[in-house]
Amino acid sequence: MKAVRKVLIIKLGYSETLDSEISLTSSLGDVLRTTVVLHHYKSEHVTWLVDEKVYPLLEGNDYIDRILFFNLPSVLQLQSEIFDTVINFEKVPGICAMADSTKAWRRFGFRFNGYTGEAEAYDGSEQIFSLCKSSELKKKHRKPWQEVLLSMVGEKWNEQGYILGYKPKINVDCDIGFNWKVGTKWPNKTWAKDNWLRLEKVINEKTNNTVSWQQGSDDLKIYIDWINSVRLLVTYDSLGLHIALALKKKVIVLYGPTNSNETYLYSRGKIIYPDVGYDCIPCLEPVCSQDIPCMDYISPETVFDNIVDFIPV
Repeated sequence: MKAVRKVLIIKLGYSETLDSEISLTSSLGDVLRTTVVLHHYKSEHVTWLVDEKVYPLLEGNDYIDRILFFNLPSVLQLQSEIFDTVINFEKVPGICAMADSTKAWRRFGFRFNGYTGEAEAYDGSEQIFSLCKSSELKKKHRKPWQEVLLSMVGEKWNEQGYILGYKPKINVDCDIGFNWKVGTKWPNKTWAKDNWLRLEKVINEKTNNTVSWQQGSDDLKIYIDWINSVRLLVTYDSLGLHIALALKKKVIVLYGPTNSNETYLYSRGKIIYPDVGYDCIPCLEPVCSQDIPCMDYISPETVFDNIVDFIPV
């Protein structure tokens, strides 16, 4: 151990910290965002409990001493250990109950209410928990995730960034990357492929910059390598965005249905919004209720104009 004090971080990705949804499919981007809290515990012995599918994001992280996969042997082991601090960023009731049963002097994040059988917040996380219950509060929320997560453990945010564990094996060999695919969870974020093709055509006609289309959809390490291979990433609000920020890439981010105020780009990018007067933006809904989705009102020409502001043509 590099320190006597022991810290347990529970973040599997089953429930996004600032969202209401709970799933047994890990949100990789949410786990990567949570690594900002490691800055606060870099001098302590840190154990991170995580879903096995997320392991490459944490593998090799210099601030994590031990990574445990969420399974019965690990749970039983943790319940017999003693920690100075347990931080539970999961709102799944059963995981909250497991976190509460782990011996510790201090606790942050979410806990289990034995009377209701539901998750609740520890002191210092009540306001965050309220965002998960109210879509209207969520739409108006204006603080970056990094600031909120550090506030949950009693620390101030000074623009600390994400800490990616996996070290990319491929160096920069392309100018612009198109992170154009969306997952099944948020189809509403989609920008039509015709728009991506038009954007590529404009780039080819007006610049000497090279374009690379998304790679590694089925392999997280290949995906990280691909993002590291580009100088600038055009992307949605997605895992790719957070990986790019961790790798200190320049980014152009297309936003529509989700809340852009929670995203901080470290002066390395630009957020582009739909040029339409829909009063439902951000709707925080996975499926659009309009005849024409708001994302269709982002033009390739607007995206191109923002790209050339960040890299030479």
